[in-house]
Amino acid sequence: MFLISRAGRLALAAVLLLCVTLPARATIETSAREAILIDVTTGSVLLDHNADQRMPTASMSKIMTMYMVFEALDEGRLELDDRLPVSERAWQTIGSRMFVEVGAMVRVEDLIRGVIVHSGNDASVVLAEGLAGSEAEFARLMTERAHELGLVNSNFTNATGLPDPDHYSTARDLALLAQRLISDFPQFYRYYSETSFQYGVTASGEPMDPQHNRNPLLYRDMGADGLKTGHTEEAGYGLTASAVRDGRRLVLVINGLPSASARAEEAVRLLEWGFREFETLNLFAAHEVVEHAEVWMGTEREVGLVAPEALAITLRRGERDGLRVAVRVAEPVPAPIVAGAPIGTLSISLPGMPTREEPLLAAHAVPGRSFLGRVAGAVEHFVLGWL
Repeated sequence: MFLISRAGRLALAAVLLLCVTLPARATIETSAREAILIDVTTGSVLLDHNADQRMPTASMSKIMTMYMVFEALDEGRLELDDRLPVSERAWQTIGSRMFVEVGAMVRVEDLIRGVIVHSGNDASVVLAEGLAGSEAEFARLMTERAHELGLVNSNFTNATGLPDPDHYSTARDLALLAQRLISDFPQFYRYYSETSFQYGVTASGEPMDPQHNRNPLLYRDMGADGLKTGHTEEAGYGLTASAVRDGRRLVLVINGLPSASARAEEAVRLLEWGFREFETLNLFAAHEVVEHAEVWMGTEREVGLVAPEALAITLRRGERDGLRVAVRVAEPVPAPIVAGAPIGTLSISLPGMPTREEPLLAAHAVPGRSFLGRVAGAVEHFVLGWL
């Protein structure tokens, strides 16, 4: 059980406002060239291995392509039943394919599945040309939007992830992108859990065999629900993945593995480690009053102190006893008090972590007393102080 005083109860209130990076002793070795593992609820980085090193991302780039498509759908600039033309350039795109035919008009929803399930480079180009007129312009818009989202170490020159020295990202950027796609477009994220998709017909008119999703985690009972594999000779084998278990979502990015089997094994090992070795402590609901502070010369004698968000912290299992929390409030707090004003300071620490501090906010406004009320208050204070 972690140590917490009455004041300490208040200190817990702002924990989720912190992006808590756990101590270095919480890490695990990995065979990936680049890797990051994040607990999405609290933003805690459980594993960081070359996470800010620029790397070729291969088909994991298509997560950004899909972010752009989902945003267009969300804003009404595109509809799932819209049909987009297949140019000769899109039809000729090398690499993994959905096998769209040149000149065909293909439903947007089919193209989405073609990108996500088939990893179709041809489908990616059709969507890029349909939204921006050309793949080059779409890539420019991808980079611009990526930087707006905070992917500061990413640059895109195409919609597919095909090799280009100026096309790169980082494990940290891809993890951030995955989190944004999941949270921003829950209505479309479901496509990432589809294990197969059938499109097109053979020369004899028979339906083509369905292609299967290359994400190996979808075929295991471990809570995985996305996102995207990638592979080129330069990039090696990579995977951006997410899984949910007992209400906790983890996002993993690994790259530079030597084979598809090594990629699958390492992804399973790291995600299982993250779920097994760590736990999330839910502390308070958003805007829940967790403590009160005395008020001086106000119409109320005290004011509640709240954190602006729902609060939780990720701990390594067995670390609760090392959690220390405290709060500082200069009491009494003079009225008038504005709702939402910072009137206290929270500190929280774990062994091996620097102490972090965040403000605590007034739950509501407290007006000052009238002139007569202030006189009465002063007399009351004088009398009580004298006694």
